Amino acid sequence: MKVKFCGAAGTVTGSSHLLILDDNTKILLDCGLYQGAEPQYENFNERFLFNPAEIDIVILSHAHIDHCGRLPKLVKDGFRGKIYSTHATRDLTAILLLDSAHIQERESNFTNRRRKDDKEDEPLYSPQDVAVTMDLFRTVGYNHWFGIHPDVDLVFKDSGHILGSASVTMKIRRQGQREFMFGFTADIGRPNRPILRDPDPMPACDFLISEATYGDRLHEDAPEEKNHFLNIIKRTCVEQKGKLIIPAFSVGRTQEIVYMLDQLVKENVLPNVPVYVDSPLAVNATRVFEMHPECFDQGILDYMQHDSNPFGFENLRYTRSVDESKSINAKKGCIVISAAGMINAGRVKHHVYNAIENPANTILIVGYCADNTPGGQLRNGAETIRLFGEYKQVNAKVEIMSSFSAHGDYREMIDYLHTQEKNKLRRLMLVHGDKNALAGFQSHLQEAGYNNVDIPKLGDTVDL
Repeated sequence: MKVKFCGAAGTVTGSSHLLILDDNTKILLDCGLYQGAEPQYENFNERFLFNPAEIDIVILSHAHIDHCGRLPKLVKDGFRGKIYSTHATRDLTAILLLDSAHIQERESNFTNRRRKDDKEDEPLYSPQDVAVTMDLFRTVGYNHWFGIHPDVDLVFKDSGHILGSASVTMKIRRQGQREFMFGFTADIGRPNRPILRDPDPMPACDFLISEATYGDRLHEDAPEEKNHFLNIIKRTCVEQKGKLIIPAFSVGRTQEIVYMLDQLVKENVLPNVPVYVDSPLAVNATRVFEMHPECFDQGILDYMQHDSNPFGFENLRYTRSVDESKSINAKKGCIVISAAGMINAGRVKHHVYNAIENPANTILIVGYCADNTPGGQLRNGAETIRLFGEYKQVNAKVEIMSSFSAHGDYREMIDYLHTQEKNKLRRLMLVHGDKNALAGFQSHLQEAGYNNVDIPKLGDTVDL
């Protein structure tokens, strides 16, 4: 039996890991889109490190595009097996992949209009490919062992990362050998966060693939979070009459921010300022959230006894049309929540372009941003950034609130792994992190008593 690392190995996005059983059954863990700009990954999304037609099963951990974004490409290139996920993951994946397909088509059309030769740029996949992909889904709830192969049983545990997110544990039987456990943490969420339940620990594994996104850092303490956020709002929107722009992922981060604003309204402390969620995808994602209260923690369920809509309040406007989005440019003293979180695409890129040179405005970074994206450059203190081919001076204040992150820091991830039996765990393989995060988490794990902690490279194959 082998595992081949086909994405998110040595980098953060493009999650994809191939488990090959003794009978040559091929099980793919995630099939994500690479979202960075590292030269060595230039053609990553166009090719696979395996034959898609030979994949028998896909197990999808959650709906973030860097985990599900190449599924239609996999199908387009020949995959016809089953895709297993939780119910909420399937519903979120449907809207995210359709949005991704439309983006692919728009980008291809734009490129073709500018080409001077006869070569046609093709999108990775179409809405029709998405439709075929969704027909292959089989959904299962949390905490139920179920068979996916005569020798393999699978259980999803709530990972507390986004709605529907799950860790993956497989019980694998090998002829003539003892049964053993193979696990994939996928993205590890954080305890004591609003909306979602805390991460549910995995069963003890013999072999484990773990993420390491924040393996070298700690997040801001949650008790300070709400006050910090409120102070930023007051300073920017009230005192400076400026615009607070929050680049946020449409799934998870946007809903968490809106919920916190809703709480501030109920506490009667939020200033009377307009709030715009300017992302059609976020609007659709919020509706999916409303459909899946079974994923909510007890805190928001209790809150909903007094407020049936935690994702809506009087001054909140969800915008869909381009004209509505453009009209926000003329407004002052307001909050704008818009995708994408790394400022590398979407409507937020336009909002930042129009706001970045005004010192009255604030750009609030609330999640992971790759270093080579505009969001990453702002996080790292850049004095200028390039947007739409133009260099813009960073005069707006840049604030960072890591407490909003949906990824556990190294201490939270080690706490999450407490159910792993160190004497049983034969190999712990780290993925989904940059060089510093991977090395940092490896060091922290070794200090905590874990042995055989490896950092595989893209394309590596490990015998189990």
